[in-house]
Amino acid sequence: MLKHLFNCEHTGRMSGDERREQILRAAVALFSQKGFKGTTTKEIASAVGISEAMVFRHFASKEELYRALLDAKVSGEDKPVFPWETCDDLKRAIEDKDDLAFFYNIALEAMKKHQEDVPFMRLMFYSALEDHSLAEQFFHEFVSRVYDFIGGYIAERQRDGAFREVDPKIAVRAFLGMMIHHSLNNLLWDKRRRLLDIPLETAAKNFAEIMVNGIRA
Repeated sequence: MLKHLFNCEHTGRMSGDERREQILRAAVALFSQKGFKGTTTKEIASAVGISEAMVFRHFASKEELYRALLDAKVSGEDKPVFPWETCDDLKRAIEDKDDLAFFYNIALEAMKKHQEDVPFMRLMFYSALEDHSLAEQFFHEFVSRVYDFIGGYIAERQRDGAFREVDPKIAVRAFLGMMIHHSLNNLLWDKRRRLLDIPLETAAKNFAEIMVNGIRA
């Protein structure tokens, strides 16, 4: 995560940006395992192989370091890419008003992202459980855009007469709930897939069908 993996190799002396990035990688791994309160800057320094004083040269406090992780996600090189910005199949589904394809591609891309970034998902859950502002910030800066986009599509299709009258935000929450619960089962609670073992494509197809059939006029 955050541009490189832990096993990246550097030759010679690290630049300030490289060291900062290395600290961030160590921090997100530890925060995702132990939470904000359970992680110390000493542990982060030890994971990187530097002194605690070096950590504070780059980040004035643990709080500042924690917030830097959010900044990297929202505005840095590691920020999430929204499916509607990159997925050509989704763009075509919107143009064609293909409802099943729309929800299928949203679900598939979202669940793929969940699998690719498990540490950050864990970090968000820890943040919410600890009542840390990071979770609320991320929600308003990222998740709210997802609500606006999917809700906007639903509202447009309601005006077309394709979907029945229902609060778009409620419909979005129901749809996201299917995807997120599926990802949490696979990544956190049922890693061996004993309860349900299906490909992401199958899950996305079924979630899309449940969604469309549930709100179709």
